[in-house]
Amino acid sequence: MTEIQWPELIIFAILFAVVTVLGFVASRWKAGNTLDHLDEWGLGGRKFGSWITWFLLGGDLYTAYTFVAVPALMFSAGAMGLFALPYTIIVYPIVLMPALRMWSVSRVRGYVTPADFVRGRFGSPTLALLIAITGIIATMPYIALQLVGLEAVLRTMGINGSGIVGHLPLLVAFVILAVYTYQSGLRAPALIAFVKDILIYIVILVAIIYLPSKLGGWSAIFDSAQAKFDQTPSKADGILLNANNQLQYATLALGSALALFLYPHSLTSVLASRGRSVIKRNMVALPAYSLVLGLLALLGYVAISAAVKPITNNATGKPDTNTVVPVLFDTQFSSWFAGIAFAAIGIGALVPAAIMSIAAANLWTRNIYKEYIKKNATPGQEAKQAKLASLIVKFGAVAFILFIDPQFSIDLQLIGGVLILQTLPAVAISLYTRWFHRWGLIAGWVVGIGWGLIMLYNIPNPATGKAHFGGSALALDKLSIFGWHPFSGSPVQIYVGFVALVANLLVAVIFTVIARRMKVFNGTDDTAPEDYHADEHDKDLREIGVH
Repeated sequence: MTEIQWPELIIFAILFAVVTVLGFVASRWKAGNTLDHLDEWGLGGRKFGSWITWFLLGGDLYTAYTFVAVPALMFSAGAMGLFALPYTIIVYPIVLMPALRMWSVSRVRGYVTPADFVRGRFGSPTLALLIAITGIIATMPYIALQLVGLEAVLRTMGINGSGIVGHLPLLVAFVILAVYTYQSGLRAPALIAFVKDILIYIVILVAIIYLPSKLGGWSAIFDSAQAKFDQTPSKADGILLNANNQLQYATLALGSALALFLYPHSLTSVLASRGRSVIKRNMVALPAYSLVLGLLALLGYVAISAAVKPITNNATGKPDTNTVVPVLFDTQFSSWFAGIAFAAIGIGALVPAAIMSIAAANLWTRNIYKEYIKKNATPGQEAKQAKLASLIVKFGAVAFILFIDPQFSIDLQLIGGVLILQTLPAVAISLYTRWFHRWGLIAGWVVGIGWGLIMLYNIPNPATGKAHFGGSALALDKLSIFGWHPFSGSPVQIYVGFVALVANLLVAVIFTVIARRMKVFNGTDDTAPEDYHADEHDKDLREIGVH
C-alpha cells in the first residue's frame, strides 16, 4: 500500500475545505427571494452573465474526463485519445444555433429540461418520459467518471485500501456533493468553478513548460511514446492514426460532438444564462478550453517519457491507468505543487458532478414526479423533490463504478454518450422541423437504445477478462444485422453510439412516413402560444413556432 503523502494531502484538504465553504456561501450569492423554486435552485434564477456562464460551462464540460481519462487513453492507446480535441472544436459551431433556439423557447414557456421541450413540442408525455429517463441514466456514468478521477487522486496520495477504505473516495465525493448541491443548487458549482478553472490553468501552464524542459523536450517525449507503442502487440495504438482506428477516431469525434449538448447538464448551463448574447459570447470563447484539453492530453505521452508506472488497484490487482497523471505530478513536482494539482483535479471532478446531479434531478422532478406522481405539485414541492433526487443520482453513479468496468475510464462517458445520442432526433432535430411523428421518434428511440445496449453488452474488456461492457468501440466484423455480418473479417472499429444513432434515425423516418400516410394523430404542439409577443429572440421563436 502506498504511504500517505501528508504534505500533498494537507494542501489538498485545505483547498477542498475552501471550495466546500464556497459551496455553502453560494446559497446567498445572486439569490432570489427563495431557493424553494426549481428556477432558483436548479437554474440559478436564469440570470447568469457571460463570465459566470463561461466558467460554469467550462466547469461543466471540462472535467475529470479532461485531466484523468483523456491522458490515460493517450498513455495506453496513443493518438486515439486525441479524438477529444477535434470534438471539442467542432461542437460549438454545431450547437450554437440549436442552443439559442432552445434557450428562446425555454425562456418563453418556462422549460427547465430538454424533456419539457419534447413534452410541449409533441404533446406526448410518453416521449418526454423516455427522454427524461435516458438523460438521467446517461448522466450517471458521466458522474461516475468524475468519482473515478477523484479516486485516482486519493490513491496517489496513499489512500488505496480495500473494502470500505478502498471506496473511501466515493464516500467522500458523495458527502461533499450531497451537502453543497442540496443546500445551494446550481449556484454552488457556478461559484466553485471560478476556483477550479484558475487552479487548472495554473497547473497546466506550469506542467507544459516545466515537464518537457525536464524530460528533454517534446521531440524526446514523442520518441519515447512511439518506442513504447512499437513494442506492444496492438495494431491500433501509436502516435499516428492508422487504417485500423481512423473510422473509430472520426465517429468518436463526431458522435461526441453531437452528444455533448444533449446531456441535461449542458443544457442546464445554457438555460441558466440570462440572454442570447451570453450564449453567443460563450460559444466563441469556450474553444479556449480546447487548447487546454490538447495540452492536458499530451501529458499521457509525458507520463510515458517520465517512465510513470500506474498505481495497482488493490481491488483488481491490476495497474490503474487513471492514476498516470496524478503519479506524474507526484513524482515530477514538489509536494506542495503536487497538492495544488491534485486539488485542481479533485475540484475539477466535483464541479461537473454537482451540475450533472442537479440536471438529472430536474428531469426527475419535472418529467416524472410532476407528470405522473403529483400533477399539482407546488414550486416548493418541486424544489424539495429535486434536492432529494440529486442525492439519489449519486448512488446510481457509484453503482456504475461497481458494476460496469470498461477497459478505459473514458468509456464511462462514451457509454453515456451512446444513450444520450438517441435523444438527438426528438430534442435537437425537432427544434428545426415538425416533420417527425411522435410514434416514429419513440420507435427510433427503442431501436437505438436497444441495439446500442446490445452492442455495448457484447464488447469484452481484455484487460480484466470480463465479457461485457468493456468499452464503446465495436469491431466491424462483430457488427450483426439480424444475423448478417456485412463487414466480416474487418478489424476496423467504430463507435457504438454512431451505429445506434443511424439505426434510430432510419426507424424514425420509416415509422413517420407510415404514420403520416395513415394520418395518425401526432399530438398537440404546445410550443406556439398565441398570446406571446416576442422580443429580441423573435426570429428564432417565429421559426420554431412560438408567435
